[in-house]
Amino acid sequence: MELSDYGLSRERGYLSHYEIDEITLPSQFEGVLQAAGNLSALMTSGRIRHFLNQLADPGLEEWAREAAEEEVRTSMVHYSFLVQAYVWGEDEPPIHLPANLARPMVAIADRLGQAPLLPYSGYVLDNWYRLDKSGGITLDNIAMHQNFLGGVDENWFVLVHVAIEAEAGVLLDNAARLVTVAKQGDTAEAERLLVEMDAAWERIYGHFARMPEKCDPYCYFHRVRPYIHGWANNPALKDGGLVYEGVDRFEGKPQALRGQTGSQSSIVPAMDALLGVGHSDDPLKHFLTELHQYRPVQHRRFIEDLAVQSTLREFVGTSGSQSLKDAFNACLEQGARFRTRHLEYAASYINKQAGSIAGNDPDVGTGGTPFMKYLKKHRDENRSQVVA
Repeated sequence: MELSDYGLSRERGYLSHYEIDEITLPSQFEGVLQAAGNLSALMTSGRIRHFLNQLADPGLEEWAREAAEEEVRTSMVHYSFLVQAYVWGEDEPPIHLPANLARPMVAIADRLGQAPLLPYSGYVLDNWYRLDKSGGITLDNIAMHQNFLGGVDENWFVLVHVAIEAEAGVLLDNAARLVTVAKQGDTAEAERLLVEMDAAWERIYGHFARMPEKCDPYCYFHRVRPYIHGWANNPALKDGGLVYEGVDRFEGKPQALRGQTGSQSSIVPAMDALLGVGHSDDPLKHFLTELHQYRPVQHRRFIEDLAVQSTLREFVGTSGSQSLKDAFNACLEQGARFRTRHLEYAASYINKQAGSIAGNDPDVGTGGTPFMKYLKKHRDENRSQVVA
């Protein structure tokens, strides 16, 4: 396996190989970019739909099929933020997404093989740039390009994810190498790669631990999270979804689509695939399986190919090398540790905040599934699958 075959790199992992501030969209996007750049002000007005209803439909069907991928992904960032703002930017959500937003959103999503609403790739992976182009992808040198309301809490929430994704490039590159190394039976190289991954996990964990520095749980729950919800299992949408006007193939039927969530990140699923970590049946497993289809196509393929091609667990188990087993189990534990921190944040940023609101189920996550119980279960299952 080669990372470049999947559009990935050791330096950037799943992050875009370009930076969004370097991409120029054609003139037909002028109105869209103006609205997207002024989104915080439009949302603060309390009548965002009044303004977005006036946007022209630029007729992107042909453009989306033929344009450079970098431009289409950039347009996905801007349009998906506008769509989310239209739906969740006023007190009561609408029943329909108007054709002037629905048709271009669907055209862009079709080209990318993704769902027509905000994905993790549009929220995080493609929505960043370096302030100093000669510097690294570090928390003191990156910025969020497209915002909803803006502000330090929203920026920091996204940028911590960007820093984690950049650091994870080592995990992905070493995972691809380990597929070959395991088949070759090279114990020493396999151990070296796993030890290097363990060190990368420490750096990832260091970034993750910094989330509370500039993203307050109350601000996250009330000023960041509301705008990234999807249309599936959302009691605010009376018909169980959102009607995309002007999109013939949807036949006027509400579309029940999952919202943006960090669970769409492909880091942990790739590591599970490499290490042979499995989970017994439960609602969260079904939810995560469904979310797989919301990832960029190449990221899906990387995870799927890793799952099929990796023989690392078997190789380590029969190697007779205790130090190799220790290195393997250290990486396994890092996955469990990451899940533990995710669980802690779910408790403080969602569970505790939601519990203070009458009629709100504090155990239901952004994607609409009861998460607390099953996050613990997945963490424990991860931890239990050591190689003895």
